[in-house]
Amino acid sequence: MDNFDKAKNVFLDGLKLLKEKSFLEAEQRFEESLRLLPDRSSTLINLSATQIKLKKYIEAKLSAEKSIQFGGESAEAYLNLGLVEKNLGDISASIGYFDKALFLNPSNAEVWLNKGAALNELKQYQEALSSLEKAIELNPTYAEAWANKGLIFRELKYYPEAIMCYEKVIQLNPFINYILGDLIHTKMLINKWNGLALRIQMLYDNLAEQSHLIGPFDILLISDEPNLQLKIAKIWAADLYPLQTLLPQPIKHDHKKIRVGYFSADFGDHPVSYLTAELFELHDKNQFELIAFSSGHRSNDHMLKRLKKSFNEFIDVADCSDREIALLARELEIDIAVDLGGYTKDNRPGVFSFRAAPIQLSYIGYLGTMGTNFMDYIIADSTLIPIDSQKFYSEKVVYLPSYQVNDSQKKISKKPFKRDDFSLPEDAFVFCCFNNNFKILPETFSGWMRTLQAVEGSVLFLYTSNPFSQTHLKAEAEARGVAANRLIFGNSIPMEDYLARYRLCDLFLDTTPYNAGTTASDALWAGLPVLTLLGETFAGRMAASLLVAIDLPELITHSQAEYEQLAIDIAKSPKKLESLKTRLKENRLTTPLFNTPLFTKHLEFAYAEIYRRYQADLPPDHLYVSS
Repeated sequence: MDNFDKAKNVFLDGLKLLKEKSFLEAEQRFEESLRLLPDRSSTLINLSATQIKLKKYIEAKLSAEKSIQFGGESAEAYLNLGLVEKNLGDISASIGYFDKALFLNPSNAEVWLNKGAALNELKQYQEALSSLEKAIELNPTYAEAWANKGLIFRELKYYPEAIMCYEKVIQLNPFINYILGDLIHTKMLINKWNGLALRIQMLYDNLAEQSHLIGPFDILLISDEPNLQLKIAKIWAADLYPLQTLLPQPIKHDHKKIRVGYFSADFGDHPVSYLTAELFELHDKNQFELIAFSSGHRSNDHMLKRLKKSFNEFIDVADCSDREIALLARELEIDIAVDLGGYTKDNRPGVFSFRAAPIQLSYIGYLGTMGTNFMDYIIADSTLIPIDSQKFYSEKVVYLPSYQVNDSQKKISKKPFKRDDFSLPEDAFVFCCFNNNFKILPETFSGWMRTLQAVEGSVLFLYTSNPFSQTHLKAEAEARGVAANRLIFGNSIPMEDYLARYRLCDLFLDTTPYNAGTTASDALWAGLPVLTLLGETFAGRMAASLLVAIDLPELITHSQAEYEQLAIDIAKSPKKLESLKTRLKENRLTTPLFNTPLFTKHLEFAYAEIYRRYQADLPPDHLYVSS
């Protein structure tokens, strides 16, 4: 058998292995075939596709470029180059390659799909939808195209249309990566609970065999199992953000001032900024140099103007790739990179996969483990992560006396608001919850309805971000025997007015397993007691952490029955409620929760200690900062 026949047979073996998703073995076969016939373009194209599956993006790029060199331009080669650039974070370059592929073969549905996905990342939603519609026109059963179409509808807040697309995907292929989680989350966004329990059960039934079913943020909303959250985060991180080997380890610098880079898509009018603004202002500028890397929407709001004054440099990196941002951080010799977003909307975990700084840590924006091998630390306190729960976190834990930073300069409107201004009855007991709608599970809502039934004339004041939630929650109340008019809905209003609105309420009811964070501290700052049910996970212990920090631990309950009974007891005992409000007023400025200067000192001590460990060539380890 001559080399051609040998190469052909090995190549066919590679194709078979690629189809079976045995990517390492397929790569070996294609490389063996190329040793026999080095200039074979089709082999190089398939080798490139396999290397993309293995996340060997630089090798994949070289293979695709060689295929063009030896065999001329081809749609498949340009598709691979586009996928490489997309995975490396250069979305504009990826679209350029997809367009070249479509010029050569406009009937390639896979290219239209990937162009649509890339345009979506650039938030060019209408153009993205057009590309996906073309992919579906070419292949009506193309489940991945339907999935991406659903994602864009969700971004556009066309939630019923998004749910329809996701249900279509599950009919075609129920195990497309993360589609089940997308469907569950979208239903929760609008509190459309019919069929939700079935989909959640489907998720749990298949997690053992089909691990790529739900993303790490979505699992926080429905699970109170820290081991499961770690498992899902590890799968997601390995899938989307593998540790990049394209760059050498950062050079060790010994700066007079520790250079701290804060990375966020949420600088501006966002809860993360409302929490952290005073921290940035109070940082000791003689000890620390602060650089902000802003990857979010450009705005010019009051909060952004305030933030910019606190940093030595404020850099807009929204148009940069993950790799470019990491390289910039290295050029600026960042010592400690702080991710303020984690796996939340628009944030850029991929930056940290390139090791933007020698020390990398997660704080405030994401309430869980990142599950990666490139985040060194997570900031917490002993309520959020008990010692025996450390095993559920891929990071080492930096224990502060109190976890959540706050802005002690927040102003509360002095407008003489009355309950009638927000359609609240003057003489009723007002329960409230201003958490995002997607945090409300049917079980939590059922408990609230039982509480309303037990407290005559009481009402529940909720925040809704969309009209669908109002309709669905009213229907759910009626189904549980509670008149829909006992649910009252509020919209977004200016921050000072929003804080004042809390003062018209009597008791804040928390959600589980994903607690209130900023909303809970806002309520406490305004003088409104917060009732929570302690969970097992970071997200499920957040409100408890705040209550410990403000010395109101009696508002932490440990079972659903206790939670409901305490809510009822407080509502029926004016003296008990008044006592709680009095203690809250006394504690607000005397306990750690709103003592921002003290928090800043604790955090700076932690930064200095983990920097010292790094300079001493010591590996990351758990750190306990005492009060």
